[in-house]
Amino acid sequence: MSRIGKMPIAIPAGVTVSLVDEVVTVKGPKGELSQKIDPRITMEIEDDHILFSRHSEEREDRSLHGLYRSLVNNMVVGVSQGYSRTLELVGVGYRAANNGQILELSLGFTHAIYFQLPAEVKVEAKTERNKNPLITLECADKQLLGQICNKIRSFRKPEPYKGKGVKFVGEEIRRKSGKVAGK
Repeated sequence: MSRIGKMPIAIPAGVTVSLVDEVVTVKGPKGELSQKIDPRITMEIEDDHILFSRHSEEREDRSLHGLYRSLVNNMVVGVSQGYSRTLELVGVGYRAANNGQILELSLGFTHAIYFQLPAEVKVEAKTERNKNPLITLECADKQLLGQICNKIRSFRKPEPYKGKGVKFVGEEIRRKSGKVAGK
């Protein structure tokens, strides 16, 4: 048995889960998410728990068992609590500002970068004096939030020599030493 797949998912108060034609829909105070489930995986909704089982012991079925349990668990947590990620802009003159769902980034290029965010993602750009600008993103969908964060990070990845770039708060950048004059 899959260790992750066999664990039940507790449904918190205020969250409704429904399964129609292999599509699971989770509704909660933070939004509504849906996911198609492979027919080889069976999902059962009991009183306040969700259980997953598989039809065979094939390698792919075992991997799908844990996968769909994790995806549905992320959906339940997302619609009840939500997910949040914070990005930090490290570098002289790096700035971030948001105008509605448009994020404006100045990352040392000759032009500003305007990034259109999906409607499901809430953004807040904060700049304080003598501190690095911070971008806080909130969303109920963990996959979408991760994709958006990595897209923003890809505009200027942290470089290993000075540590400049867009990084996650708390992320450790492996630093390299520069040139060493040798004789």
